[in-house]
Amino acid sequence: MPRHTLLVHAHPRTDSLTAQVAGLVHARLKEGGGTVDVLDLYAEGFDPVLRPADEPDWENREKVYSPVVRAHMDRITAADDIVVVFPVWWMAPPAVLKGWIDRVWNYGFAYGRSKPRLAGKRMLWLALMGGPEAEIERLGLSTALDVQLRLAVSRYCGIENASVEIVYGTELSGVPRARRPERVRELLESAEESLNGALPR
Repeated sequence: MPRHTLLVHAHPRTDSLTAQVAGLVHARLKEGGGTVDVLDLYAEGFDPVLRPADEPDWENREKVYSPVVRAHMDRITAADDIVVVFPVWWMAPPAVLKGWIDRVWNYGFAYGRSKPRLAGKRMLWLALMGGPEAEIERLGLSTALDVQLRLAVSRYCGIENASVEIVYGTELSGVPRARRPERVRELLESAEESLNGALPR
């Protein structure tokens, strides 16, 4: 049966490598016969700032959150798979993505129930990191990202089939201009391999 995917991406430029990877993911999912809901956090103008209307109420897990947040919750609920494509800045997701988690993955919806509402979904966090794999692994940064996203978000919210995949070496400023198109192709191939491994057809 075809699967429905919520494809989230977080980069302010439509010509960024992140946007290209998101486009590749979109095409691959459509080729597989599935449907895709593309959530471009910047293009949709998502406000990442948590305000009282969307602050968790620990004494009321039935709290009705803001209309914007409820609409995003509906998009998550409708998805069989969730794929999040993002750059890593300061060893963390961009603020707009962190704010999306803060506001939308909220108490009473994503966690706080004996039977998790998001259980049974598949989730892929596809991160783009500028540095080389050896250096990032040496510093333990990939492990930190995995703990933060796969364990502290996905698994905490009942999504057991979750993974963090990293496309390394995405910083192009040190690559000669003549070689950059080839390097971009290599990075896109790496992203597609990660997708195939995490969300097999």
